[in-house]
Amino acid sequence: MEEKTTTRVREKVKMRGKSFFAKVFFSRNIIFLTMVCAQIWFLIAALLYLSSYSVYIMAGSYVMSFACIVYMVNCKIKPEFKLVWILLMSVVPIVGVAIYIFVLVNPGSAGLKKGIRRVKAESRGYLATKPETREALLQEDVNIRQMSHFLECNDNYPTYHNTVTKYYPSGESKWEDLLIELKKAEKFIFLEYFIIESGAMWDSVLDVLLQKVDEGVEVRVLYDGSNMVQHLPYNYRSKLEKMGIKAVVYAPIIPLLSTKQNNRDHRKIVVIDGKVGFTGGINLSDEYVNRKTLFGRWKDVGIKVTGDAVDTLTVLFLQIWNEERKTSEDYSVYLNKVTEPVEGEKGYVIPYGDDATNGKDIAEYVYLDIINKAKRYVHIMTPYLVIDNDMRDALIFAAQRGVDVSLIIPHIPDKKMAWYIARTEYPVLVAAGIHIYEYTPGFIHAKMFVADGECGVVGTINLDYRSLYHHFECAVYVYHDPIIDELEKDFQDTIAVSQHVEPGDYKKIPAHQRALGRVMKIWSPLL
Repeated sequence: MEEKTTTRVREKVKMRGKSFFAKVFFSRNIIFLTMVCAQIWFLIAALLYLSSYSVYIMAGSYVMSFACIVYMVNCKIKPEFKLVWILLMSVVPIVGVAIYIFVLVNPGSAGLKKGIRRVKAESRGYLATKPETREALLQEDVNIRQMSHFLECNDNYPTYHNTVTKYYPSGESKWEDLLIELKKAEKFIFLEYFIIESGAMWDSVLDVLLQKVDEGVEVRVLYDGSNMVQHLPYNYRSKLEKMGIKAVVYAPIIPLLSTKQNNRDHRKIVVIDGKVGFTGGINLSDEYVNRKTLFGRWKDVGIKVTGDAVDTLTVLFLQIWNEERKTSEDYSVYLNKVTEPVEGEKGYVIPYGDDATNGKDIAEYVYLDIINKAKRYVHIMTPYLVIDNDMRDALIFAAQRGVDVSLIIPHIPDKKMAWYIARTEYPVLVAAGIHIYEYTPGFIHAKMFVADGECGVVGTINLDYRSLYHHFECAVYVYHDPIIDELEKDFQDTIAVSQHVEPGDYKKIPAHQRALGRVMKIWSPLL
């Protein structure tokens, strides 16, 4: 065992041994960039070659543009998406029509939808609200009954009662508890993350995973393909396999134009023995636990569930795992067959997911339901405020009803363009009576809703188009759960170190930032 562990440590050291020069000039990024540029050059060359037929091409493009616009207006898509496509096809009809048709019929995305439908159908029989929970729900408020009905009937996310939750107001607190729970694993460990990057956090987790592999525990790691460009070596999956860890890369980045590359796996899920599960905004990278400083102090949150509700997180993980590997398996092997009562105060807990293939906007509907039904307050933490008209109107209407609507967003952004767009919302939202705070110490990456001391959400879902419409996401909805008070306390503690946006503050923002924000806001549905 000692020899095996030493070999694995050498692999880890070897992985970090590349020089900066080699990483930059001889990396896959250069190859990817070269191949993508070659494809763009080919398209430009084709257009130049066809320029002698420009009159006929332009006439055809206008006909196609009109046909596409008629088709789009009659489709069930958000008006913001329709507007940006119509604008693109009106300004540059040839390019706009070509891109729209490519997005509409792209086989990569079609294959993804087919695969997700397959794994959802295979897993449907494994999840259901228990009869005793249904009975208890009949005695509860209509809000939780309706939410329970919506999530189970629309994408098979049941409601659980025999579950204890724990809230993490920082990445550091989650990291500490995650290591403790991983060390308790006896049967299996599943990890699904958007970002994994070498450093103190991931290395400490990997050390435990290797120890558990030696003990005979099944370990699976699933990470998003964008890591192959930014955070991990291209062959890191093979390295994990050699260490005894089963690994899958979701949608590996390839130098071919495909809309599937737009549907990233933004989830952060850990499942241990089917008994304990984690999710939230915290990735396995050092900035999330403030071991590395990028944008001031990093504020993030997470949640742990213990008990029956872990089943949904397990199924969410296995669905993506089997879709990407094109395999099937018996999900029941990893689910709680015999339910044991979990000690501690309990509320109603509904873990749920959302993705670009179901066409149901589940993540947004949950947020809108919380906002629309709030009576006293709705408090929100989000790193991005790139919202559509439905979300904007809901926030404004709630404030005009007398509800305390307060949002905390970053003061130091990680993506400046998204921040510029977010700040264009200030004049309208503040004028409506909505309180906006900027987290002064740095960047806030938390995705958290809490309302009326009754319900809340902690998960991976941002208030932007990417999370609400393009990515694979997950979250945990809680109702009358003990952690509701902790969510609200954390919100108030975070306000204490944040600055309030006053009515005249938007005019103090540099003119170029305001201009860029307003221009880019037009294209935000496609960003």
